[in-house]
Amino acid sequence: MNLSKSLYTRGLQCIKSLWLKKYKPDVLSKPDAAQQAIFSTGDRVGELACTLFPKGKKIPFEDTTFEQKIALTDEYIKKGIANIYEATFSYQQILIMVDILHVNKDGSVEINEVKSSTEVKDVYLHDASIQFYVLNGLGYEVKKVNIIHINNSYIRGKELEVEKLFSVVDVTEQIKELQVNIPSYLNHFKSFLDKREDEPNIDIGKHCFDPYGCDCQEYCWNTQREIPEYSVFNISRLNIDKKFALYQDGILQTTQIEECSSYSLAQQIQITSDKEQKSIINKEAIKEFLDTLSYPLYHLDFETFQQAVPEWEGISPYAQIPFQYSIHVQEADGTIHHKEFLAKEGEDPRYELAKRLVKDIPSYVTILAYNMGFEKGVIRRLAESYPDLHVKLMAIHDNIKDLMSPFQNKHYYEPSMQGSYSIKKVLPALVPEMEKAYKNLELVHHGGEAMQTYAKLANMDETKREEYKKALLEYCKLDTLAMVKVLEKLKESVR
Repeated sequence: MNLSKSLYTRGLQCIKSLWLKKYKPDVLSKPDAAQQAIFSTGDRVGELACTLFPKGKKIPFEDTTFEQKIALTDEYIKKGIANIYEATFSYQQILIMVDILHVNKDGSVEINEVKSSTEVKDVYLHDASIQFYVLNGLGYEVKKVNIIHINNSYIRGKELEVEKLFSVVDVTEQIKELQVNIPSYLNHFKSFLDKREDEPNIDIGKHCFDPYGCDCQEYCWNTQREIPEYSVFNISRLNIDKKFALYQDGILQTTQIEECSSYSLAQQIQITSDKEQKSIINKEAIKEFLDTLSYPLYHLDFETFQQAVPEWEGISPYAQIPFQYSIHVQEADGTIHHKEFLAKEGEDPRYELAKRLVKDIPSYVTILAYNMGFEKGVIRRLAESYPDLHVKLMAIHDNIKDLMSPFQNKHYYEPSMQGSYSIKKVLPALVPEMEKAYKNLELVHHGGEAMQTYAKLANMDETKREEYKKALLEYCKLDTLAMVKVLEKLKESVR
């Protein structure tokens, strides 16, 4: 079968996914930039975790065959090397590479599986269980199995304390309990993989995104079953079991739903709007929202990035670190002017950003954000970190109102929003010309690109860095201008 630990867990999630990976890999979606960033984070975390087990030897991945990796692992074990990184073994056509293998003086071993996650997930146990199975089958006495993951309650001091950054969780007993099922799983895999020409006829289901989003989804959903880009799976806040129940009944489009009285009010609005292809606008509710706003009105948007391994004092793993903001100030007479901030690359951006923010936004004005929970969370964490700015920052925090609210509550709904109230759907529905403006941007077109760009700025040459900094400013500026345009459409709807 030639399985690896990742192929094993893929097979547990969906046997068809495993078969496609082995025999029809061209139908799999390629990793995007965000996924590549996750892989890079995993590599960085893995390397750092090795320092918990010092003076070890790493089995090189490049320029060695798997046979050479296995032989070198065996050589290191015989030489008495205590810690081996990427220790490689093969048993019953199952190839594994143990992140960190600790070899005790009596010859017994300990498996350490490193994850960049902040918790132990069930799939990690299966990942480690196949490693236990291989080593046990080869005759090694496995004394312990650990899952090493990021401790998100850790707050960095002046120096990084690796032993506090990670949590080491003993999962040995759970791994042993999982051993009894592995032979039947492997036989199940083999029964499908032996039939190279017979693609498994596995229907779509919740397994398509649990525990991971599957890279076969476009093939299985769109190509094979012709599920449209917008379907009953896009009904807002509908239980996933109910979505699949509609699918099993042959209902793919919201327009096929004959009776919608059993759905929530927001879902009824969506379904009715789709069927009648009309806007549904609750003018009274929108007017109530607009009446809560006062001028001058400050439209605010942050850009943030995350670090699995915090580089600066006072930061926790995966904390949202703000590095940029845009503000469009809208006066009562419609006059608009713009303020912006972009932090210097390569250093902790938070304090300088916070100082500028309290300078740019008075304590008494109304601030508008889209999905205010995000902006409020950023400001609250800044206030906690900098006591000298706490009062002013919390005044800003308390004055924020949410432009998303009318759309989240379906007070304003267009069929083209497709059940979503994200700005990515609301903006082109209300202000189509803005969608073109985003497409015309250079280098940075969305928040994911902004996050990845800022993280790389320090390593760019000066010319390239200036180009990307300009692109970051233009992108963030467009975000708050988009909010101004959306608000104008709300006002128009009640005139």
